[in-house]
Amino acid sequence: MPPSATIRVQVESALAHKIPSALTPPVRIVRPSVSTGIVELDGLIQGGFPVGAVTELVGGECSGRTSVALSFLSRITSAGKVCSWIDASNSFHPASAASVGVDLKRLLWVRCGVRENVVMQDTRQFRLPPACFATKPVTKGLHGGGHGTHPRSEVKGLSAAVDRFLANETIAARCAEPVVKPHGTPQTYVSSFLPATTAVRSPRRGQVYDAVEQALRSTDLLIQTGGFSAIILDLGSVSPEVVSRVELSTWHRYRVASEQTQSSIVLLSQYPCAKSSSELQLQLLPMENTREDRTVFTGLNARVEILRQRFTETPTNVMSIRKPPQRVREACWSHRASWTGPR
Repeated sequence: MPPSATIRVQVESALAHKIPSALTPPVRIVRPSVSTGIVELDGLIQGGFPVGAVTELVGGECSGRTSVALSFLSRITSAGKVCSWIDASNSFHPASAASVGVDLKRLLWVRCGVRENVVMQDTRQFRLPPACFATKPVTKGLHGGGHGTHPRSEVKGLSAAVDRFLANETIAARCAEPVVKPHGTPQTYVSSFLPATTAVRSPRRGQVYDAVEQALRSTDLLIQTGGFSAIILDLGSVSPEVVSRVELSTWHRYRVASEQTQSSIVLLSQYPCAKSSSELQLQLLPMENTREDRTVFTGLNARVEILRQRFTETPTNVMSIRKPPQRVREACWSHRASWTGPR
């Protein structure tokens, strides 16, 4: 009987046209990393976020996900590189990003699912006239100080104002007359990244799915275009039941594309949805008060835990006979308020 090495070579040569190196395990690739700007976090993950891979920051509200992402962007933009922020929940605040050192001239902000000046009524949309947003002039009467007309006389012009407000409607509304409006037919929204049998009947939930779909398509477009050193996909305010419906092939496509373009993709979410497609998964726990003073707020303590880290760099090639010590899986740091000063 031939040895196992000979059989292995024969099998790989027979399957070379279909599966190259079928029985050879892939080589472990330790990717370069970019510092996050947080010393405690960089020491925990050995350098920073990996380049050319997907990093996932998981945590609830007020857990520090956005702070870590902004600190990471400040390091990249300060080096003269271009980044992008895909905002699916319309929660990005440019002034806060600039305050921590992010160069907004080198940041592309993509807002998804935002509709300006649009009101939903009976499943129909109409754009409000500019007069509806004009500020009301200050009147000096009983409510403004001094003397004026009686408050009952202010209701006389209400019917005319309602008619102008609903000028685009087919039914003219009167203030004192009950108006019965026909109910619209319920519509069904089906997203392209969901299964064909999935249907969403709520207009508000349909808007959420629409924003998530726009965010995923924008990320695809930016990765294929290239030129972005980091892409932040912010799904932090989207409920886990929506994010978990995204197909795993989407995250796998992002992983392959980021490896080809050597861009770092950072996913902010409440639920670990990228699974094995992510190189690094971090769980950020809710922040706690520093409790230095009983009456003055001094800051918050952040704590992070490693859920998954694919490959780590070993300091030496010599394997010890003894069992290596357990690696630290958590790190803590503090965010101090500006009025406390250094201590």
